Amino acid sequence: MVKPRIVIAGSLAQKPRQGGHTWQFLNYLLGFKQLGWDVLFVDRIEPEMCTDAAGSAAKFEDSVNLEYFLHIMRVFGLEDQFSLIHNKGEQVIGVPRSEVIDFTRTAAALINVMGFLHDAEILGAAQRRVFLDTDPGFGQMWCDLGLANLFTGHDNHVTIAENIGKPECAIPTCGLQWITWRQPIVLSEWPAQSGGGGAFTSIGSWRGPYAPVEHRGTTYGLRAHEFRKFAALPKLTQGNFEIALDIASVETRDIQLLKSNGWALAEPAVIAANPWAYRDYIRRSAAEFMATKGMYVHTRSGWFSERSICYLASGRPVLAQDTGLAKLLPHGEGLLLFSTIGEASDGLAQILGNHAAHSRAARAIAEECFRSDKVLRDLLRKLRLG
Repeated sequence: MVKPRIVIAGSLAQKPRQGGHTWQFLNYLLGFKQLGWDVLFVDRIEPEMCTDAAGSAAKFEDSVNLEYFLHIMRVFGLEDQFSLIHNKGEQVIGVPRSEVIDFTRTAAALINVMGFLHDAEILGAAQRRVFLDTDPGFGQMWCDLGLANLFTGHDNHVTIAENIGKPECAIPTCGLQWITWRQPIVLSEWPAQSGGGGAFTSIGSWRGPYAPVEHRGTTYGLRAHEFRKFAALPKLTQGNFEIALDIASVETRDIQLLKSNGWALAEPAVIAANPWAYRDYIRRSAAEFMATKGMYVHTRSGWFSERSICYLASGRPVLAQDTGLAKLLPHGEGLLLFSTIGEASDGLAQILGNHAAHSRAARAIAEECFRSDKVLRDLLRKLRLG
C-alpha cells in the first residue's frame, strides 16, 4: 500500500540549539509519520545566516547550523526525509532538488510554516499550498496595513489563533478564509512526570524578532510589555520563579526589575541547547508561568503556546495569561488562566495547594486537546485531505 505524502517547509537550520523551536517541527514530522504518512522536510539557509558555535560568521559546511540540523535529522530517524537548500539552491544537502520536486508533485499538500519557503518551482509543483500561521496577528496586521503580504500564493490558510474571525478578536482576516487549528504534540516523546518539585518556570525571548504594531488606533506589544505587569508576582506569593530568558544585556532596567522581585534568570543557551535539555528543564519544573506577547493577549486571539503544550504533556500545570482561551480549552484544573496579578497569585496558590491533582489534569488536557494523532487528523479533515 502506497503511503500518502506530505511536505513540511520551515526554518530549523536558521535556529540551531533552540530546543523548543526544534520540537515545534519535530511534532509535525514525527506526528505525520506515526499516522503513516511519508514526510519530507524542506528547509533553507543563506550564507549570511551561517555561524560557528560562538556566533561568528562561518562557512556553511563548517557551521553550527548544518551540524545541529543533521544531528537532529539523524537522531529522530529523518535522515532520508529532508532537503536543506543553501544559497538559493546552489547547494542542497539531503534529498536532491529534482527528487524534492517529484515528491512535491505527488504529495497531498505542502505545508509552508509562516510562508518560509519562497522557492517558486517547489511551490509550483504542489497540488495544495497551505500557509500555516504559528505567530498570529503580526502577519495579518502587516497585510492589512499594506506593509507585507505573507499569504499570497497559497491555496489554504491555517492559523493557531482560534478566535480569528470572531467579533471579539481584533486580528484582521485580510479577506481570507482562515482554518483554525491547534498545534500537535507527540505524546510518546513527552511522557508525564511524577513529583512536584522545582520552580514555576518558562522559556522565551524578552522581545522577539518583531517590533510592536500599531493597528486601527491600538498598539500591540511584545512579551516584555506584558511581563512587566507581573514582575512583582514572586514577592506576592510563596512560589519560586525562574525563567530561561533570552534578554539582551543592555536591558539593564528590566533585568534589575526581574531580579529585585525574586525572579531567578536561567541561561537559555544551556536550558534550550537541544531538544533533550529543553524537555528535561520542563520536567524538572513544578509548573509553567506563561506571560505572553501583547499581540496575542489584546487581540483576544485564542493563541496557546506550543511550549505550554509541552508542560501540560509532561504533567506540569500551566498558569497562563488569558488570550481569549476561556471558551476554547478546559481550564480551572491543570490549566489556569489569569489577566491580573491578583488572578495569577490566586492561580499559583491553587496549584501549590494540590499539585498532584493539577498535574494529572494537565496531562489529561494534553491528551484530550493536543495529541498529534487527533489534531493532525483534524487538520487533514479541515483541508479535506483525509
